[in-house]
Amino acid sequence: MPRLVECVPNVSEGRRPEVIEQLLETIVSVPGAILLDSESDADHHRSVLTFGGEPEPVMEAAFRLVRRASELIDLNAHRGEHPRMGATDVVPFVPVEGMTLEDCAELARLTGRRIGEELGIPVFLYEAAATRPSRVSLADVRRGEFEGLREALGRDESHRPDFGPERIHATAGATAVGARRVLVAFNANLNTGDVRVAKAAAAAIREQSGGLKNVRALGFSIENGRRAQVSMNLVNVDATPIHRVLALIRDEAARHGASISGCEVVGLVPESALLTAAEHGLQLEGFRRDQVLELRLRTPPLTEAVSLGDFFDRVAGPTPTPGGGTVAATTGALASCLATMVANLTIGKKKYASSEAGMIELKRESQALRRELLAFGRRDSEAFDDVLRARRLPEATPAEWEERDRALAAAELEACRVPLETARACVRVVTLAETAARQGNVNAASDAGVAGLLAAAAGEGALLNVQINLKSLVPSADKQLVTTQLEATRAELRSASERCTAAVASAMTA
Repeated sequence: MPRLVECVPNVSEGRRPEVIEQLLETIVSVPGAILLDSESDADHHRSVLTFGGEPEPVMEAAFRLVRRASELIDLNAHRGEHPRMGATDVVPFVPVEGMTLEDCAELARLTGRRIGEELGIPVFLYEAAATRPSRVSLADVRRGEFEGLREALGRDESHRPDFGPERIHATAGATAVGARRVLVAFNANLNTGDVRVAKAAAAAIREQSGGLKNVRALGFSIENGRRAQVSMNLVNVDATPIHRVLALIRDEAARHGASISGCEVVGLVPESALLTAAEHGLQLEGFRRDQVLELRLRTPPLTEAVSLGDFFDRVAGPTPTPGGGTVAATTGALASCLATMVANLTIGKKKYASSEAGMIELKRESQALRRELLAFGRRDSEAFDDVLRARRLPEATPAEWEERDRALAAAELEACRVPLETARACVRVVTLAETAARQGNVNAASDAGVAGLLAAAAGEGALLNVQINLKSLVPSADKQLVTTQLEATRAELRSASERCTAAVASAMTA
């Protein structure tokens, strides 16, 4: 599986297209660094550049970008609405695939050290790469901006950089290098030029002022004072979705006789964030994200058309589905294929004429179980996705809280029932493996044995999923019924496994 990382540097230049173009050329000059997006804002006097790829070329491109920006941008002549402390103000590394947040923090440390030592630019590590609690927040690191840091560096121990000299770079300032999760840079523009309205709305929504969690916000004047803007970084749109933030801004703006005239996404946005907003805005009921055509084509449901390599990649990916329940069901389906193989190696052989009818029936049953278990594999992933979707439902009012609880209870119960059905199907596969060992071609007895072992392991794995999902269910008759069925199925599975093992041992010595 590839190791992919995104880097989203913010540079303090939004008015000179020729300078921005040179910075973009610097990024794409690094083989393996893939330029994804570029957004410039003249009012903020800032550009957001997004590129990605494997860690090594991304780190190299980030370093070259900082170097080139230090040659092209002089903060002494820079004035814009957005706070800034560096020509390259911030360099965040974001895990995309095959990377953890700590992996990205290490990239930040390596890149930050190189910037400090080779370019003489003081570097402050922030967020997941921060070396002290006071530097986790970018706003805290950047407080005072270029002019304030110029006075504080070398005089104040709390402003000692993580890398580089203890003095501001004369023109390039200082740079924050860090690691973070995906965020959405989102602006809400108001139909008023009164920046006080934007500042009031920003104060109402940002976490630091007691507003919504995971929201960073500031109020600015844009378009030469014709409109005001609430500029936001939404650092966890799963927990605090865009539509919830906008609702609060609308309410706050309305208190001042204003409204939202339009919104902007700066840079790239996760698909899930827009789908969440669409679900809310359209008031969709019972909507599943795999109803989106492109999503279904990109990650089709588990069927025999999905390649083995693709399935392996999905299981190994940084998402909770497909997980243990799906793998258990798929393993059970694979075990049923071995039972079918033993039947095929037996049918038509004179030596096993007396077993032929039984093997034909075994083949029919094992093929049916193969399809059934693959379907359980699909349903297991869907059931867990439904749980995650229910957990994201709004809970701001008593009615919303009640609806969320109802949806979550139903989803969690289904997440117990699907692996329970998987385990029951695996019991049947173990029983077929026993029959194959007793009546089938003795030269394939070991294959029957592997079928039994795989199916037994798959069944036990499915029951583990039942057990852990039961912990989330509130006490009820449904929970008690599933618990009883869990214990009964576990006993059946172990008994069937013992019989199969005995049958295989007898066939192997025949």
